[in-house]
Amino acid sequence: MATPHISAAPGQIAPAVVMPGDPRRAERIAKDYFSNVELVSDVRNIQAWTGTFDGKPITAMASGMGVPSLSIYATELYRFYGVQRICRVGTIGGISRQINIGDVAIGAFAHNNSQVANLWVPGITLSLAASTDMLITAVAKARQLVAGSDQQVLTGALFSSDFFYLDRPDIVERLADLGCLGTEMEAAGLYACALREGREALAVCTVSDHLTLPQPPMSSAERETLFATALEVGLAALLA
Repeated sequence: MATPHISAAPGQIAPAVVMPGDPRRAERIAKDYFSNVELVSDVRNIQAWTGTFDGKPITAMASGMGVPSLSIYATELYRFYGVQRICRVGTIGGISRQINIGDVAIGAFAHNNSQVANLWVPGITLSLAASTDMLITAVAKARQLVAGSDQQVLTGALFSSDFFYLDRPDIVERLADLGCLGTEMEAAGLYACALREGREALAVCTVSDHLTLPQPPMSSAERETLFATALEVGLAALLA
């Protein structure tokens, strides 16, 4: 049955969903990596593409930007379409002084400045973390992919912010001191939805710019080339 935001028929969404933020990137992932690709939903220009990868069914669908947007799609996918695993594959702004532009950050858990961790149990701030099995698979795959290269893979905290334009260097510096890998806008929402629905989730991101080190941001060509490592890690975690 279709939902307010997804028009796919029952069975057209795979149990595993790779979820970038950008709808065009979701389409590109499906067409470049999947076989037997079919467009199964197209509501508000957020398309869902289902096909196979290594012979296993998989769907690519965008989340849009921010916790509220992602939470709508993730909840409907988990609750109404039987999705078991979602992997966010996107970009982050680097915070840790140990991570560089082009490196891969695997989000074991997510700090946030929203209320997403405080809504469901009065007086309790929930711990928003990745699924253990997906995390273990992702770390092993990432290390294999970057072996012998200059690209690093780091596992740790991401900071999911509700504010893209937040001029608070004091916050960034404190997070850097605590080893936070980088900032983005969706991982905490994804982990919260998976926790509530009893499903699995992971965020695997590429560092595209840096907030604490004087490193030039990626070019558009570099974004596409280096994004491939994070995508392969995410696909491995989804289908293990």
